[in-house]
Amino acid sequence: MVSGGGGGCFEIGTVPFNPDGWGPPESTTTTSNSLPQHVPFAPFSRSEKLGRIADWTRNVYNNQAGRTNNKNPADTVFDFTADDSFPLSANPDDDSFRLVDGKPPPRPKFGPKWRFNQHHRPQLPQRRDEEVEAKKREAEKERARRDRHYNQNRSNVNQTRREAAVFKSSVDIQPEWNMLDQIPFSTFSKLSFNVSEPEDLLLCGSLETYDRSYDRVTPKNERRLERFKYRNFFKVTTTDDPVIRRLANEDKATVFATDAILASLMCAPRSVYSWDIVIQRVGNKLFFDKRDGSQLDLLSVHETSQEPLPEAKDDINSAYSLSVEAAYINQNFSQQVLVREGNKLTFDEPNPFANEGEEVASVAYRYRRWKLDADMYLVSRCEVQSVVDVNNQQQFLTLNALNEFDPKYSGVDWRQKLETQRGAVLATELKNNANKLAKWTAQALLASADLMKLGFVSRVHPRDHFNHVILAVLGYKPKDFAAQINLSTTNMWGIVKSIVDLCMKLNEGKYVLVKDPSKPQVRIYEVPPDAFENDYVEEPLPEDEQVQPPGEDAEVAEAVEVTVDVEDKAVDAQS
Repeated sequence: MVSGGGGGCFEIGTVPFNPDGWGPPESTTTTSNSLPQHVPFAPFSRSEKLGRIADWTRNVYNNQAGRTNNKNPADTVFDFTADDSFPLSANPDDDSFRLVDGKPPPRPKFGPKWRFNQHHRPQLPQRRDEEVEAKKREAEKERARRDRHYNQNRSNVNQTRREAAVFKSSVDIQPEWNMLDQIPFSTFSKLSFNVSEPEDLLLCGSLETYDRSYDRVTPKNERRLERFKYRNFFKVTTTDDPVIRRLANEDKATVFATDAILASLMCAPRSVYSWDIVIQRVGNKLFFDKRDGSQLDLLSVHETSQEPLPEAKDDINSAYSLSVEAAYINQNFSQQVLVREGNKLTFDEPNPFANEGEEVASVAYRYRRWKLDADMYLVSRCEVQSVVDVNNQQQFLTLNALNEFDPKYSGVDWRQKLETQRGAVLATELKNNANKLAKWTAQALLASADLMKLGFVSRVHPRDHFNHVILAVLGYKPKDFAAQINLSTTNMWGIVKSIVDLCMKLNEGKYVLVKDPSKPQVRIYEVPPDAFENDYVEEPLPEDEQVQPPGEDAEVAEAVEVTVDVEDKAVDAQS
């Protein structure tokens, strides 16, 4: 007996002693006699989920069927309602007791519905694991709803995604061609090579002055894009250039190319569409050429966009139709923004591809030489389109135009955004036309242009691909713009140097460098000497125009004058 501070006492009970080991003895009569009688015992294992020890919210006045059918399996271990040790009517006052408010608690307005199926019984709060599962299910439903909403709102629901689009090779790979090597673009990003300042060997052609009034063009005072039908544009490849042939005979360099071909090589990692460059090894010299009617003569549109373009070639918004339209816009824009009937800046020699008395576009060719190695030089023909006087100094300009064909493809309406959010418009174009803008920047750097002008030209109506308007003209310094688009000069020359070194190890012959249409890599094929000789795509000239131009060399007469005169085709199609 133990007495407390208040005079009371309580009995501790008998603690049996076990002389044979730890714990209580195996059988103790005193302990068994002192245990309470008729107390139910329900064994359970550790794997079972335990319910509540005492559940005071249970309505014991439900009928027996209701109790049996609505039991929570986790509460059956501690369910003593069916045990006779605790009779329900032990107290006669319980029969007269009634709840004042028998309404169930209100359901939560938000969140998952309660999973308990209990009729006329207060709702039990969910366990933690059930809440997590419910949140996961709601997240899955929300994700499925967003995907469904995205697919319904797309402009081309039935079109496949750009990642799954199948592009064709720019040139048909023949079975007799021998593949020598394939180079993934991932290796290009690690290349770096520093070149010294180039040397100007010759300047040809003439330039007209840039009209500064176009710098003040806005969408509210747009200018109609004019057509310059009678001006000729020349896209002559390397070996057909009489000046390059003359420089090659004088051993001025080892490697010869044009700025368009070099820019395609320098910006190859940004390209998506297939392209090809013909490489000819003649003696110790290397010539980089393009095929007649090559894809390099056109301008890609939405090449790096994630939104697919229509695949039908005759659709006005297909990749091919947009490329022809972009070339047409670019040529006309480069001539419209010049001062009419103004003074021309002439150079040492006239345009090497024009006949006497022929009206040609404003363009100057700078034949420049870079030193790649101790005994290796590269000569390239670079182009500038205009000149402007700044502080009594002449600055060369390159003129190019971006074109908007349908705002729903780009997501940005130029007429609404160009005045207030020019940065957003340019950022969208950098995303959708990364390769084209990088090549324009590379060509401006090769020509050492002081300024590059970018025009923003849009269709008069999204379904009218013949008539266009100029909405704005922006100017950038090539070096600053290259830094803005993350175009490294050392990486550009590193790519060219690696390709040149690889080709200089090849035997004499003809090769073709092809961008894989579906993978980010280029392949080098060895082709027969007469390859690409019979696939001239231009229409033959009339008999009265097939007179050879006068010249000192017969090679000049053999030069091919390739003009992209898409304007005539557009007028014919419209009529």
